[in-house]
Amino acid sequence: MKRTSVLAALLASAAMTTGAAVVPQAGLAQAGPESIDLPTGYRPEGIAAGPRGTLFVGSIPTGEVRRVDPRAGTTETVVAPRPGVAAAIGLKADFSNNLFVAGGPTGKAFIYNATTGAEKAALQLSPGPDTFINDVTISGRSAYFTDSRSASIFAVARDGSAVREIATDIPLTEGTNLNGISATKNPKWLLAIQTSTGTLWRINASTGAATAVDLGGASLTNGDGLLLRGRNLYVVQNRSNQVAVVFLATNYASGTVTRTLTSPLLDVPTTIAQQDGFFYLPNARFGIESPDTAAYAITRIPFAR
Repeated sequence: MKRTSVLAALLASAAMTTGAAVVPQAGLAQAGPESIDLPTGYRPEGIAAGPRGTLFVGSIPTGEVRRVDPRAGTTETVVAPRPGVAAAIGLKADFSNNLFVAGGPTGKAFIYNATTGAEKAALQLSPGPDTFINDVTISGRSAYFTDSRSASIFAVARDGSAVREIATDIPLTEGTNLNGISATKNPKWLLAIQTSTGTLWRINASTGAATAVDLGGASLTNGDGLLLRGRNLYVVQNRSNQVAVVFLATNYASGTVTRTLTSPLLDVPTTIAQQDGFFYLPNARFGIESPDTAAYAITRIPFAR
């Protein structure tokens, strides 16, 4: 048996044993570092997959967005920092070269040119002082943003031409409410995590009617960013330093936590993106002393089904 065939057989055997997805040999050869350094004091939160194997990662206090080459382990500024004007929490990129950024305490949704970083739109979603636009997902012609201080989701036209508030019937609690959000294959439904309760919600994208997803008694404590791949939902549990894998029913009304993923390199990860057979998670390191002078990094872990 040729060497390449032996290696393929060993990889297939490992996949059957662990249930993890196998990274193709080319992906193994091109894999970059397990930890990608960010600038001192960057304070990351959101991460998104970009074109040609790249990633985008945002800075909470300044609104800066950097493009990441995960194979080389390098980063460069795309959206220049604007402290006091912009913030960058959750973010997503689309195939039309748009970069959608949740503006946290600004109450805004920002749309940038993903190549040049030029601002296309800055839309005020929630005008009140008690607002935190936290995360974003894309479905059809809209980008959907959560507000962790209210029960509303905001649908923003992808060209920035319109905003529609979707009032949900989710009961609010103290702390962070709606946080990570993901669009399902069925455009009728959105999935969002309520961090304060560990509850996963299925939300009607038109009416806002919400149903708690039945997880058989499991709670997604510290739930933050979401990533849906097929019927597997990956839920970042920030202060738990892990990612829960939830296998969802076809109607998204119920699911089962099948496993958790972790790494010793995780340090309060917040969001998750997939690129080239790996997951990438920014370490927000919430609760550390002197966050503005601390070291920050993105952690890479293997993609697993």
